[in-house]
Amino acid sequence: MTQLFDPGSSARAPKTSARRSAPPERPNESASRRGASSRKRAGSAASAVPASRPQAGRAPRPVAVAQEGPAQSWASLGVPAPIAGALISQGKATAFPIQADTLPDTLAGRDVLGRGRTGSGKTLAFAIPLVARLAAHSGSANTPRRPRGLVLAPTRELATQIDEVIAPLAAACGLRSTTIFGGVKQARQEHALARGAEIIVACPGRLEDLLGQRILTLKDICVTVIDEADLMADMGFLPGVTRILDATPRSGQRMLFSATLDNGVDRLVERFLDHPVRHSVDSAESPVDTMTHHVFEVGGSDDKAKLIEALASGTGRRILFYRTKHRAKRAAKHLTAAGIPAVDLQGDLSQNARERHLAAFESGEVRVLAATDVAARGVDVDGVALVVHVDPPVEHKEYLHRSGRTARAGNVGDVVTICLPEERRDLAAVLRRAKIRVTPQRVVANSPEVTELVGERAPRVAPAPVKATPQSRSRHEPRGGQQVGRDGRPGSGRSHHGRRGRA
Repeated sequence: MTQLFDPGSSARAPKTSARRSAPPERPNESASRRGASSRKRAGSAASAVPASRPQAGRAPRPVAVAQEGPAQSWASLGVPAPIAGALISQGKATAFPIQADTLPDTLAGRDVLGRGRTGSGKTLAFAIPLVARLAAHSGSANTPRRPRGLVLAPTRELATQIDEVIAPLAAACGLRSTTIFGGVKQARQEHALARGAEIIVACPGRLEDLLGQRILTLKDICVTVIDEADLMADMGFLPGVTRILDATPRSGQRMLFSATLDNGVDRLVERFLDHPVRHSVDSAESPVDTMTHHVFEVGGSDDKAKLIEALASGTGRRILFYRTKHRAKRAAKHLTAAGIPAVDLQGDLSQNARERHLAAFESGEVRVLAATDVAARGVDVDGVALVVHVDPPVEHKEYLHRSGRTARAGNVGDVVTICLPEERRDLAAVLRRAKIRVTPQRVVANSPEVTELVGERAPRVAPAPVKATPQSRSRHEPRGGQQVGRDGRPGSGRSHHGRRGRA
């Protein structure tokens, strides 16, 4: 269903700024070029956008959109040939429903609210118009420190994966993109901005740091995308997002895509989006036909540990979700020691370690990822067969976002929640709010239900031997390991730390 979105009462007057049909040119471009491009844009926009926006005090006018039906080609949706070619080369020949639904409006320059469940194709739905609209006016593209496209994301994992979608489309049009987030040294980010990046995919905290240091400006931003705005609200990022949007030109196009639209997101919509068109392909709670839910009840901690190992032992990729960083890290080590190669993904890892672990999971070097919720919105890996809520989530949105790591893009997948007796009541409330109907099953590790779900078991892999780290020795310490003094007698000298040696 698609409709104009009014984030308040009907008495509130809508904003009155002009319709945005294309990104503004940079200030130093000639007036004749601006006039020619304006005439060109006016002609192309006339066939793609309704003739007028709603007037103040009037009910929103319905917007015609593509109905869900046969898959549509990129060309039929008006996607420029270089971008369509890049998509087809990736094996993406037709659009998903949320892409087909939103592209007529986003390519025409309208502000858009796109809502669809996790795995519905939201990233590509905003990546295509973002690149297309900047490429259409690329005479001053890749200007150092002056990006024209901005995507805001809540986590560095999500920012990285968004850029992986945008980068090949941008490259096909001669544009560059880069990521900006904390947890890494900013020198690389400064270098990318100084070289010239047309599009930046950023987390709010580091972006504000760089803006405060005057390393870049947002004065040329033509298109802004806010992804997973509800998670940014949950994480307390909305004040920073508000300051960043205030630093962008009011005339730019803005798009907001998210699985859910709540918890303060409506205030962003009211303040920064101009007569936005709302596209809702599926709500976050809509059932996914290719996803099967299971609740496995166990009698105690020992039974739970054995069940986790059994569920992790299959041949396909699986993600195990834990509530704490320590538990995720310990689980990865335990499974690896048991012959099931696993890596962890949690907040204490350095960025290099996160990238190594994700690369190992994506390549199939390891089949199991033990993760905290930092990964729930940032992991987009094809072929995840099973998601396991080892620690049941405390909120229904958390359940949905975790579960959305499987059964993506039409693939099938299973979701298991492991439940101890004392967790039964809280889990039932979470599932009820998530609109998930499932009958709990009492199991042990070798129950038929578990065996059938796991399927073929992968051969156990002997863990790699741990290499001993050589200890540094004082220049007065012999290879035998006994500390000696300067006069050669045991225990009479000082160690290399300046303390008295010990035999």
